[in-house]
Amino acid sequence: MADLSKLRDVKVMIIDDSNTIRRSAEIFLLQAGCQVVLAEDGFDALAKIADHQPKVIFCDIMMPRLDGYQTCALIKKNARFKSTPVIMLSSKDGLFDRARGRMVGSDQYLTKPFTKDSLLQTVANFAFPVAPQAT
Repeated sequence: MADLSKLRDVKVMIIDDSNTIRRSAEIFLLQAGCQVVLAEDGFDALAKIADHQPKVIFCDIMMPRLDGYQTCALIKKNARFKSTPVIMLSSKDGLFDRARGRMVGSDQYLTKPFTKDSLLQTVANFAFPVAPQAT
């Protein structure tokens, strides 16, 4: 279990066309001391990412105009952001969906509805990766 007290000031972007999901994630993250950047869809996210440079990005899959797979692929193709962790958010939890997320470069898959603990734990895992212990 990562130390969640370290999350203060970690900048997290939430890309989701659902106002409810964006607001829920924002509340959880703000309570943990994170800075939060919200985007309604992939185009909105791509317009904001360079200005805000989030440390971790959560990206919904099912969005109008530019879906999460396309958004993730575009983020990962940008040299400045290819190492930024992108976690796919979806209510679809099939093997195909997870595989497709991996193919476009996503780093993890979080199923909706997510809990506060699972969201914060995921941010902690990517913001402060733990090096494997030597044996």
